Amino acid sequence: MSKIRTFLVTSEFFAPKCLPLVWKNFLIHTNIAQAPDMTCLEERKIGAIVGALVADAAAQPLHWNYKTADLDEFLKDKDEVAFVEPSRNPFYCIQTGKHSCYGDQSRTILRSLVENNGVNVEKLKESLNVTFGPNTEYENEDNATYKDKSDVVKKVYPINSSWRHSSIKSFLKKYKEGEEITGIEDNQMDCVVNVVSVVALYAGRPDMLERVEEVVTITQNSDINVAVACTAARLLEYFILHGKTPGVEALNSVLGALENPKRHHPQDLDRGMVGHMKKVIDEIKTDHVVAARKFNIS
Repeated sequence: MSKIRTFLVTSEFFAPKCLPLVWKNFLIHTNIAQAPDMTCLEERKIGAIVGALVADAAAQPLHWNYKTADLDEFLKDKDEVAFVEPSRNPFYCIQTGKHSCYGDQSRTILRSLVENNGVNVEKLKESLNVTFGPNTEYENEDNATYKDKSDVVKKVYPINSSWRHSSIKSFLKKYKEGEEITGIEDNQMDCVVNVVSVVALYAGRPDMLERVEEVVTITQNSDINVAVACTAARLLEYFILHGKTPGVEALNSVLGALENPKRHHPQDLDRGMVGHMKKVIDEIKTDHVVAARKFNIS
Protein backbone atom coordinates (compact mmCIF):
# COMPACT_ATOMS: atom_id res chain seq x y z
CA MET A 1 0.00 0.00 0.00
CA SER A 2 2.86 2.43 0.78
CA LYS A 3 4.30 1.85 -2.68
CA ILE A 4 1.02 2.89 -4.28
CA ARG A 5 0.83 5.90 -1.97
CA THR A 6 4.22 7.10 -3.23
CA PHE A 7 3.01 6.80 -6.81
CA LEU A 8 0.16 9.18 -6.02
CA VAL A 9 2.61 11.78 -4.80
CA THR A 10 5.04 11.53 -7.71
CA SER A 11 2.67 11.26 -10.67
CA GLU A 12 0.59 14.43 -10.77
CA PHE A 13 1.41 14.99 -14.44
CA PHE A 14 2.67 12.78 -17.24
CA ALA A 15 3.84 15.37 -19.76
CA PRO A 16 6.83 14.12 -21.78
CA LYS A 17 9.26 16.50 -20.08
CA CYS A 18 8.06 15.24 -16.69
CA LEU A 19 8.15 11.52 -17.44
CA PRO A 20 11.83 10.87 -16.68
CA LEU A 21 11.56 12.59 -13.29
CA VAL A 22 8.28 10.85 -12.50
CA TRP A 23 9.73 7.45 -13.22
CA LYS A 24 12.97 8.22 -11.37
CA ASN A 25 11.07 9.29 -8.25
CA PHE A 26 8.70 6.35 -8.53
CA LEU A 27 11.52 3.83 -8.81
CA ILE A 28 13.54 5.41 -5.99
CA HIS A 29 10.66 5.74 -3.54
CA THR A 30 9.21 2.30 -4.24
CA ASN A 31 12.70 0.74 -4.24
CA ILE A 32 11.78 -1.39 -7.24
CA ALA A 33 15.33 -1.20 -8.52
CA GLN A 34 17.00 -2.06 -5.21
CA ALA A 35 14.62 -3.99 -2.98
CA PRO A 36 15.00 -7.78 -3.12
CA ASP A 37 11.68 -8.13 -1.29
CA MET A 38 9.81 -6.50 -4.20
CA THR A 39 8.04 -9.50 -5.68
CA CYS A 40 7.07 -9.98 -9.31
CA LEU A 41 3.45 -9.97 -8.17
CA GLU A 42 3.84 -6.53 -6.59
CA GLU A 43 5.60 -5.25 -9.71
CA ARG A 44 2.72 -6.44 -11.89
CA LYS A 45 0.15 -4.80 -9.63
CA ILE A 46 1.98 -1.48 -9.79
CA GLY A 47 2.57 -1.94 -13.50
CA ALA A 48 -1.15 -2.33 -14.13
CA ILE A 49 -1.94 0.90 -12.29
CA VAL A 50 0.92 2.92 -13.76
CA GLY A 51 0.32 1.59 -17.26
CA ALA A 52 -3.36 2.49 -17.22
CA LEU A 53 -2.77 6.01 -15.90
CA VAL A 54 0.11 6.80 -18.24
CA ALA A 55 -1.87 5.46 -21.21
CA ASP A 56 -4.81 7.69 -20.33
CA ALA A 57 -2.62 10.80 -20.15
CA ALA A 58 -0.81 9.84 -23.34
CA ALA A 59 -4.05 9.44 -25.29
CA GLN A 60 -5.90 12.44 -23.83
CA PRO A 61 -4.97 14.94 -26.62
CA LEU A 62 -6.55 12.59 -29.19
CA HIS A 63 -9.53 11.64 -27.05
CA TRP A 64 -12.98 11.32 -28.65
CA ASN A 65 -11.92 11.77 -32.26
CA TYR A 66 -14.90 10.09 -33.90
CA LYS A 67 -14.13 11.36 -37.40
CA THR A 68 -11.68 8.56 -38.06
CA ALA A 69 -10.79 9.69 -41.58
CA ASP A 70 -9.61 13.06 -40.26
CA LEU A 71 -7.68 11.34 -37.48
CA ASP A 72 -6.03 8.95 -39.94
CA GLU A 73 -4.96 11.90 -42.07
CA PHE A 74 -3.48 13.71 -39.07
CA LEU A 75 -1.56 10.66 -37.89
CA LYS A 76 -0.32 9.33 -41.22
CA ASP A 77 3.09 11.03 -40.98
CA LYS A 78 3.44 10.84 -37.19
CA ASP A 79 6.14 8.67 -35.67
CA GLU A 80 4.60 9.07 -32.22
CA VAL A 81 0.93 9.37 -31.26
CA ALA A 82 1.38 9.65 -27.49
CA PHE A 83 1.28 13.06 -25.75
CA VAL A 84 0.41 14.95 -28.95
CA GLU A 85 0.91 18.72 -28.84
CA PRO A 86 -1.06 20.81 -29.48
CA SER A 87 -4.22 18.97 -28.50
CA ARG A 88 -6.42 17.58 -31.26
CA ASN A 89 -9.27 16.84 -28.87
CA PRO A 90 -12.51 18.16 -30.43
CA PHE A 91 -14.45 18.45 -27.16
CA TYR A 92 -12.09 19.77 -24.49
CA CYS A 93 -8.62 21.27 -24.52
CA ILE A 94 -6.37 20.86 -21.48
CA GLN A 95 -2.63 20.63 -20.90
CA THR A 96 -0.95 17.68 -22.59
CA GLY A 97 0.08 15.26 -19.87
CA LYS A 98 -3.02 15.76 -17.73
CA HIS A 99 -5.55 13.00 -17.37
CA SER A 100 -8.90 12.74 -19.07
CA CYS A 101 -12.02 12.50 -16.94
CA TYR A 102 -11.57 8.73 -16.94
CA GLY A 103 -8.01 8.99 -15.70
CA ASP A 104 -9.04 11.40 -12.96
CA GLN A 105 -11.79 9.02 -11.89
CA SER A 106 -9.31 6.14 -11.81
CA ARG A 107 -6.88 8.19 -9.72
CA THR A 108 -9.68 9.10 -7.33
CA ILE A 109 -10.56 5.43 -6.89
CA LEU A 110 -6.90 4.58 -6.32
CA ARG A 111 -6.48 7.36 -3.77
CA SER A 112 -9.61 6.24 -1.91
CA LEU A 113 -8.38 2.65 -1.78
CA VAL A 114 -5.11 3.83 -0.26
CA GLU A 115 -6.66 6.24 2.25
CA ASN A 116 -9.30 3.75 3.42
CA ASN A 117 -7.29 0.53 3.15
CA GLY A 118 -9.73 -0.87 0.63
CA VAL A 119 -13.15 -0.18 -0.83
CA ASN A 120 -15.26 2.18 1.26
CA VAL A 121 -18.26 3.13 -0.85
CA GLU A 122 -19.32 6.23 1.09
CA LYS A 123 -15.79 7.60 1.30
CA LEU A 124 -15.31 7.00 -2.42
CA LYS A 125 -18.50 8.90 -3.17
CA GLU A 126 -17.18 11.81 -1.13
CA SER A 127 -13.90 11.71 -3.04
CA LEU A 128 -15.61 11.65 -6.44
CA ASN A 129 -17.62 14.71 -5.42
CA VAL A 130 -14.40 16.46 -4.37
CA THR A 131 -12.72 15.63 -7.69
CA PHE A 132 -15.57 16.44 -10.06
CA GLY A 133 -18.03 18.58 -8.12
CA PRO A 134 -18.47 22.32 -7.48
CA ASN A 135 -15.40 24.55 -7.31
CA THR A 136 -13.25 22.14 -9.33
CA GLU A 137 -11.66 22.41 -12.76
CA TYR A 138 -14.62 20.36 -14.00
CA GLU A 139 -17.12 23.09 -13.10
CA ASN A 140 -17.79 24.65 -16.50
CA GLU A 141 -21.16 26.10 -17.51
CA ASP A 142 -20.79 24.73 -21.04
CA ASN A 143 -20.46 21.21 -19.67
CA ALA A 144 -22.59 21.39 -16.53
CA THR A 145 -25.44 19.31 -17.93
CA TYR A 146 -25.46 16.45 -20.39
CA LYS A 147 -24.92 17.41 -24.01
CA ASP A 148 -24.49 15.05 -26.92
CA LYS A 149 -20.79 14.92 -27.82
CA SER A 150 -21.67 14.29 -31.47
CA ASP A 151 -22.84 17.90 -31.79
CA VAL A 152 -19.40 19.33 -32.50
CA VAL A 153 -20.60 22.20 -34.68
CA LYS A 154 -21.40 24.36 -31.67
CA LYS A 155 -18.81 27.08 -31.21
CA VAL A 156 -18.48 26.20 -27.55
CA TYR A 157 -16.36 23.16 -28.47
CA PRO A 158 -13.68 22.47 -27.52
CA ILE A 159 -14.17 23.85 -24.04
CA ASN A 160 -11.03 25.10 -22.31
CA SER A 161 -11.43 22.94 -19.24
CA SER A 162 -11.77 19.32 -18.26
CA TRP A 163 -14.85 17.44 -19.45
CA ARG A 164 -17.37 15.77 -17.14
CA HIS A 165 -18.61 12.49 -18.61
CA SER A 166 -22.29 11.59 -18.42
CA SER A 167 -22.16 9.05 -15.58
CA ILE A 168 -20.28 11.53 -13.38
CA LYS A 169 -22.78 14.30 -14.15
CA SER A 170 -25.63 12.07 -13.05
CA PHE A 171 -23.68 10.87 -10.02
CA LEU A 172 -23.09 14.45 -8.84
CA LYS A 173 -26.80 15.26 -9.14
CA LYS A 174 -27.86 12.16 -7.23
CA TYR A 175 -25.15 12.65 -4.61
CA LYS A 176 -26.21 16.26 -4.02
CA GLU A 177 -29.83 15.14 -3.62
CA GLY A 178 -28.78 12.55 -1.04
CA GLU A 179 -29.86 9.51 -3.03
CA GLU A 180 -28.47 6.20 -1.82
CA ILE A 181 -28.23 4.71 -5.33
CA THR A 182 -26.04 7.11 -7.28
CA GLY A 183 -25.30 5.01 -10.38
CA ILE A 184 -27.27 5.26 -13.61
CA GLU A 185 -28.15 2.92 -16.49
CA ASP A 186 -24.99 3.81 -18.38
CA ASN A 187 -23.56 1.21 -20.75
CA GLN A 188 -20.20 2.76 -21.58
CA MET A 189 -16.68 1.49 -21.11
CA ASP A 190 -15.69 3.65 -18.12
CA CYS A 191 -16.16 0.54 -16.01
CA VAL A 192 -13.15 -1.24 -17.49
CA VAL A 193 -10.77 1.57 -16.54
CA ASN A 194 -12.27 1.93 -13.08
CA VAL A 195 -11.52 -1.66 -12.06
CA VAL A 196 -7.74 -1.54 -12.53
CA SER A 197 -6.67 -0.38 -9.07
CA VAL A 198 -9.41 -2.48 -7.42
CA VAL A 199 -8.11 -5.61 -9.14
CA ALA A 200 -4.52 -4.68 -8.29
CA LEU A 201 -5.44 -4.53 -4.61
CA TYR A 202 -7.79 -7.51 -4.41
CA ALA A 203 -6.27 -9.90 -7.00
CA GLY A 204 -6.27 -13.45 -5.64
CA ARG A 205 -8.77 -12.64 -2.91
CA PRO A 206 -12.23 -14.26 -2.89
CA ASP A 207 -14.07 -10.94 -2.59
CA MET A 208 -12.45 -9.23 -5.59
CA LEU A 209 -15.49 -9.33 -7.88
CA GLU A 210 -17.80 -8.07 -5.13
CA ARG A 211 -15.50 -5.10 -4.57
CA VAL A 212 -15.36 -4.46 -8.33
CA GLU A 213 -19.15 -4.35 -8.51
CA GLU A 214 -19.35 -2.01 -5.52
CA VAL A 215 -17.00 0.49 -7.16
CA VAL A 216 -18.48 0.34 -10.66
CA THR A 217 -22.11 0.74 -9.58
CA ILE A 218 -21.39 3.98 -7.74
CA THR A 219 -21.57 5.69 -11.14
CA GLN A 220 -22.72 3.00 -13.61
CA ASN A 221 -25.46 0.79 -12.24
CA SER A 222 -26.46 -1.50 -15.09
CA ASP A 223 -26.30 -5.25 -15.64
CA ILE A 224 -24.20 -4.82 -18.78
CA ASN A 225 -21.60 -2.67 -17.07
CA VAL A 226 -21.29 -5.00 -14.10
CA ALA A 227 -20.87 -8.02 -16.36
CA VAL A 228 -18.27 -6.26 -18.52
CA ALA A 229 -16.41 -4.91 -15.49
CA CYS A 230 -16.27 -8.31 -13.81
CA THR A 231 -15.10 -9.98 -17.02
CA ALA A 232 -12.36 -7.38 -17.45
CA ALA A 233 -11.43 -7.83 -13.79
CA ARG A 234 -11.09 -11.59 -14.22
CA LEU A 235 -8.81 -11.07 -17.22
CA LEU A 236 -6.60 -8.47 -15.52
CA GLU A 237 -6.40 -10.61 -12.40
CA TYR A 238 -5.15 -13.53 -14.50
CA PHE A 239 -2.25 -11.47 -15.87
CA ILE A 240 -1.41 -10.06 -12.44
CA LEU A 241 -1.33 -13.49 -10.82
CA HIS A 242 0.34 -15.41 -13.67
CA GLY A 243 2.61 -12.84 -15.29
CA LYS A 244 3.53 -12.75 -18.96
CA THR A 245 1.08 -15.04 -20.69
CA PRO A 246 -0.16 -15.42 -24.29
CA GLY A 247 -3.37 -13.45 -24.65
CA VAL A 248 -5.36 -16.39 -25.99
CA GLU A 249 -4.34 -18.48 -22.98
CA ALA A 250 -5.61 -15.80 -20.61
CA LEU A 251 -8.84 -15.40 -22.56
CA ASN A 252 -9.45 -19.14 -22.55
CA SER A 253 -8.89 -19.26 -18.81
CA VAL A 254 -11.50 -16.55 -18.26
CA LEU A 255 -13.85 -18.28 -20.69
CA GLY A 256 -13.54 -21.45 -18.64
CA ALA A 257 -14.33 -19.55 -15.46
CA LEU A 258 -17.38 -17.86 -17.00
CA GLU A 259 -18.71 -21.18 -18.33
CA ASN A 260 -18.33 -22.89 -14.96
CA PRO A 261 -21.82 -23.27 -13.41
CA LYS A 262 -20.23 -23.05 -9.96
CA ARG A 263 -18.28 -19.87 -10.76
CA HIS A 264 -17.89 -17.18 -8.14
CA HIS A 265 -20.08 -14.06 -8.34
CA PRO A 266 -22.07 -15.09 -11.45
CA GLN A 267 -23.80 -12.50 -13.62
CA ASP A 268 -26.90 -13.00 -15.77
CA LEU A 269 -24.99 -11.71 -18.80
CA ASP A 270 -21.93 -13.94 -18.41
CA ARG A 271 -23.09 -16.08 -21.34
CA GLY A 272 -23.12 -12.97 -23.51
CA MET A 273 -19.59 -12.12 -22.36
CA VAL A 274 -18.49 -15.61 -23.41
CA GLY A 275 -19.95 -15.10 -26.89
CA HIS A 276 -18.21 -11.76 -27.36
CA MET A 277 -14.87 -13.10 -26.13
CA LYS A 278 -15.04 -16.01 -28.57
CA LYS A 279 -15.55 -13.52 -31.40
CA VAL A 280 -12.46 -11.65 -30.23
CA ILE A 281 -10.42 -14.86 -30.23
CA ASP A 282 -11.59 -15.54 -33.80
CA GLU A 283 -10.18 -12.14 -34.82
CA ILE A 284 -6.97 -12.40 -32.79
CA LYS A 285 -4.75 -12.04 -35.89
CA THR A 286 -6.79 -9.22 -37.41
CA ASP A 287 -5.33 -5.70 -37.45
CA HIS A 288 -6.47 -3.88 -34.32
CA VAL A 289 -8.14 -0.96 -36.11
CA VAL A 290 -9.89 -3.28 -38.56
CA ALA A 291 -11.12 -5.50 -35.74
CA ALA A 292 -12.31 -2.54 -33.67
CA ARG A 293 -14.36 -1.21 -36.55
CA LYS A 294 -15.72 -4.68 -37.22
CA PHE A 295 -16.99 -4.74 -33.64
CA ASN A 296 -18.40 -1.21 -34.07
CA ILE A 297 -15.86 0.30 -31.69
CA SER A 298 -14.86 3.82 -32.77
